[in-house]
Formats: sequence, C-alpha cells, structure tokens
Amino acid sequence: MSNYILSIDQGTTSSRALIFDESANPVGLGQQEFKQHFPANGWVEHDATEIWQTTLDSCRTAMKKADIAAENISCIGITNQRETTVVWNRETGKPIHNAIVWQDRRTSDYCEQLQQQGMQENIQEKTGLLIDPYFSATKLRWILDNVADARQQAEEGLLAFGTVDSYLLWQLTGGKSHRTDATNASRTMLFNINEQQWDDELLALFEIPRTLLPEVMDCAADFGVSDGALLGAAIPITGIIGDQQAAAFGQGCLAEGMAKSTYGTGCFLLLNTGGQVVRSKNRLLSTVAYRLGGKTSYAIEGSIFMAGATLQWIRDGLHLIEHAADSEQLAQACSEELSVYLVPAFTGLGAPYWDPHARAALFGLTRDTGIKEIVTAALMSVCYQTRDLVDAIAADGASLQQLRVDGGMARNDYVMQKLADLLNCEVHRPLITETTTLGAAYVAGLQAGLFEGLDQISSKWQLQHAFLPEKDHQWREQQYAGWLDAINRTRTEQ
Repeated sequence: MSNYILSIDQGTTSSRALIFDESANPVGLGQQEFKQHFPANGWVEHDATEIWQTTLDSCRTAMKKADIAAENISCIGITNQRETTVVWNRETGKPIHNAIVWQDRRTSDYCEQLQQQGMQENIQEKTGLLIDPYFSATKLRWILDNVADARQQAEEGLLAFGTVDSYLLWQLTGGKSHRTDATNASRTMLFNINEQQWDDELLALFEIPRTLLPEVMDCAADFGVSDGALLGAAIPITGIIGDQQAAAFGQGCLAEGMAKSTYGTGCFLLLNTGGQVVRSKNRLLSTVAYRLGGKTSYAIEGSIFMAGATLQWIRDGLHLIEHAADSEQLAQACSEELSVYLVPAFTGLGAPYWDPHARAALFGLTRDTGIKEIVTAALMSVCYQTRDLVDAIAADGASLQQLRVDGGMARNDYVMQKLADLLNCEVHRPLITETTTLGAAYVAGLQAGLFEGLDQISSKWQLQHAFLPEKDHQWREQQYAGWLDAINRTRTEQ
C-alpha cells in the first residue's frame, strides 16, 4: 500500500510527526522536544534551525517506527504553531534571528501606541484580529528594526518571512517553495480576511516590504515537493493548516455552529461560523477556519495563553508533581468547594481580556493550603478560562450545546468533568485525541485524492467519552464568581 500520509505537527514545545494510513489510523509517531529561550522578561524565542532539525528527525523516526519507506507515502501535511515569526535569508535559508514565539510580549508598547492612534477598528475590520503582541505583524516589524541590516536586506528582496509552516516548507523543498495557507496568513495581522489577500494599507502601516511575504494558498493545495535526499524520496506537500484550525478539522467541526477546544500549551476554542465573518463585540477573534477550492469558511476564536504550560510550570518550576498525569489524583482528593484560585497570566492574559501587562497570581491561600490545592487551582484555571470564552461567545449571540475537546489535557478526566460542570454543556472527547495531526493529514489527503470530501471526513469522528454536567447552578456560579474576583484583582486594564 502506498496511500500513507506523513503529517507534521510543529508545536510550541515539541516537533511531532505521525504516519496515517488511508483509513486515517495512526501507525507511526516521532516526537522531539526543543529548547525554549527567554532572553528578557516577557520575551519567548525558539531557534528556528532547531525547529527544522527536530521536525526532520521526527519525520524520520515516524517512518522508521511505521516501517514505511518514503516511496509508500502519498503526501505530506503540515500544521504548526501559529503567529510565531521567522525571517530567513533566501540564499542560505538561515534565519537572521531566533523565531519570535506567539507568546512573546516585547511589542506591547508599540501595540498600545497603535491603539492610542485609533487603529483598532480598521485592523479588526480587515483582519478579524485585535491589536496585540500575539500576532506576527509587530514581531516582524521588530526584527526588521532591531536586527542589523535587516530592513535594507528586506527591501532588496534578500529575505523571506513566514510563520513556521512557510519556513518548514522552504526547508523541505530546498528553497523552491515560499508559500503559506489562508489560516496561517489570517494570524499575521497583515492579511485581509474579507478579500483573502495581503493588505497594502496594513503593509504600509507596519512598514513591511511585500517582497518578504509568501504566496497564500488554499489549505489543500500543491505546495511543492520535498527534496528526495531528506526522507528518501520526493513527496508532494499537499496540505498546510494552522494548528488550531487543524484540530477543528480533525474534530469534524466542519458545519456552522460546531465548536472544539484544544488543550495544549495554551487553550484555543474555535466555533465554526460558516461562510460569514462574525465580528465579535466581546473581544474574540474572527479568523479563517479553512479554505478549500477557493471557498472560505470562517470561525470565531478565543485564545488562552496558558493551559498545559501552567501544569508544566507546576511540574518543572515548582516541582510539586513529577508527571502531569499526577495532577488528576491530587485534584480528586481536593474539596469540591475550592477557594484557591491561580490566574496563570505568566505572559499576560489572552481572550477576552487582552491584558499584556497582567502577571500570574495565587489567591485565597490559607494555612491549610497545600500541594493538592495549588495543583487543583492550576487545573481549574483552564476550566475557568474556557468559561470566560464561552460566555463571550454567548454574548456574541452564539450558543454552545456541545464542545469537542482534544490535546494532552483532554485526557484528564477531572478537568473534563469540571469543564462540563462549569459550562453546563456536554463535553465530548473523541476516540483519537491527536486531532491536530489528523486535521493536517485530512487536508493533505483531500488534495491527494485519498478522501472524497468533507462528509467522509466528518463521518470518521468517533466519541470516546461524553462528560455530562453533574453540578448545580449554585456551585457553578459560586466557583466562577471567585474566579472573576481573582481575574479583576490581577488585571492592569479594566
């Protein structure tokens, strides 16, 4: 059989690759973590060369574990951490600076200047995004202004910009393809989601030369062919999609009104809004869900910066647990009326607050507060933040009857049950929680002709467990009121 798909999932803390068979079953996995760099307060960087190397090694490992030769792989799909910004030399392929990660807050002051200049409404109308250091445009401008000769080289056409997908595509094709897809482009703050093209007015505002930019394609498209020397044969690259959109695709959230929440490093909730751009009045984002055959489907999105990363801090920073999985047992032993709240604003607050200057805090500590209370507060912070997003979505006129979940934390039964309790809706965990890599495999497989269409993909989704609300209204509102109090005491912008 030669209908295997190699799916690359380049994330914030690790690079992964999965091989899927033609029935979309995973048959081989490769994964490597890479180093996080924190050169200053609020700054987060990655070595883009290390990203590429760990990605390549993960691909080779996945192929080895699946015992599949490159000749048997029909296509490659790529999904990636979004917004993270890479600039590289077109001649050498080498980055001119570390990748500036989506979590990075170094452009906060510049973003405030733009807000004071009254640019928010115009930018939101064009891009669906709020002015925030989160997105690529201000990061790219910072690189051009702070790396020696970068701006001059950019104006001379010597440099290329991309989100991580574009950089990986460039490396995979030996510099032959400089492309991205509409979902990643929609996270740069340079792309007009209404017109589906780079916006000249925004390029002028951020002083970005057009020569830097990749060509924007559908999610399922012919992006290029991998260099045969890298994996053992030349393989068509037929799918690219941002990680959160990939998760929604892998979850089968392909109809208007369907929603998913992914619990990885951060937490990202996407609600499919069909062919219409829904403008949030409650500080959520409008974004591209996917673009196929030139037709765009949109989504409304809430982004939380710290989910799994909070637990990582509990484990690696405070050493309160040895393994992330230990948290569930500790939480089960904790009181149902937890009065300890952790606001994980380590890199500011995301949706719906968008407060880059807020910092993390613990509230409600007493003499009998111990490890289990702090660990439980960390887990519950993920549920409370999701409630923030769901309430904002409701205020925008969309109701959530059901939420599909995925990502590492979705395997934690305690968190998923509390999520159902706090949201007062059903939380559905699928049989395959590797929905991000699966989504990338689906879009690549569509272009390669391995899947017939969206109906076939939707039908593949299978329920593993449904979490139903067990708590009453009083518990739900009492616990959430404590969270809102903690949030308000943390915020720098009201």
